[in-house]
Amino acid sequence: MKAVKAVVCPRYGAADVLEVRDVSKPVPNAREVLINIHTSAVTTSDINMRNGGQVLPAFMRAAMRLAVGLSGPRKGIIGLVLAGEIEEVGRSVSRFAVGDRVYGYTKLNFGAYAEYTCLKESATLAKAPVSLNDAEAAAILYGGMIALHCLRKGGLTGDMKVLIYGASGAVGTAAVQLAAHAGAEVTGVCGPNNLGLVESLGAALALDYTTRDSLEADQRYDLVVDAVGDQKTSTLKQASREALTPSGTYVSVDDSTPLMPLSDLEELTRLADAGAITAVIDRTYALEDIVEAHRYVEQGHKRGNVLVDIGGADGT
Repeated sequence: MKAVKAVVCPRYGAADVLEVRDVSKPVPNAREVLINIHTSAVTTSDINMRNGGQVLPAFMRAAMRLAVGLSGPRKGIIGLVLAGEIEEVGRSVSRFAVGDRVYGYTKLNFGAYAEYTCLKESATLAKAPVSLNDAEAAAILYGGMIALHCLRKGGLTGDMKVLIYGASGAVGTAAVQLAAHAGAEVTGVCGPNNLGLVESLGAALALDYTTRDSLEADQRYDLVVDAVGDQKTSTLKQASREALTPSGTYVSVDDSTPLMPLSDLEELTRLADAGAITAVIDRTYALEDIVEAHRYVEQGHKRGNVLVDIGGADGT
């Protein structure tokens, strides 16, 4: 059987537990498709999968390990985000055909850090936006899906004033764009090096959390989205939470786990092809450099998205 490259996580631990190995090329069953993966992404969820939820609260860490594996992932090839091409379809598959450009979120199947993986036809997998290449499609997926979830949960409408805390990360850059596209007046909070980026994505105002610890008395928001979660805080973050209107809503990425349904991926595709969201890419690593990619993301200062170039992409 043909061998292909994949990243294996044999146990929970630091980034250097990851190993690039030769594995057997997967074979799809009747209701699966075989995907030649061109690009993946290193997400904060991938970091948690690799280290066993080290930074999560104890109850969340325990729940994660029960679902994923006690001492290491049961499915050793991790990775959640992929973009690539359908190489083979099972005999009962009707949604896809050989040659389709696709992108998707693998959920607990993992497997995106590999040259090939199989997913069910019913998975969170869709034809890629025609306006984006493989790298761009992989870049918008994780942050875009979570941003859609948070903005919907916050009841986003076009007449709102919205503050995005953590506006320069994967979720934040997507949330700024999607809220601005909806017609909201957006304020983004980020570090000093990303103020221009956040404004270029549609924010009317960008604030530096390292130099400000308060908001003006008349700055009130209908919706505040915490795009970084409980692990990161600042005085300005607390001030943002206190700056809600009487009927305002505060939504954190840590409030709940998005289901990542296919319907949201299809909505993201529509928005991308309408020009509502574009890719923000910080760095791209080769599959062989996955350890360095994880170390970089783990520092917590990435700008948008960090990608893994697995090969085979034609840039269309």
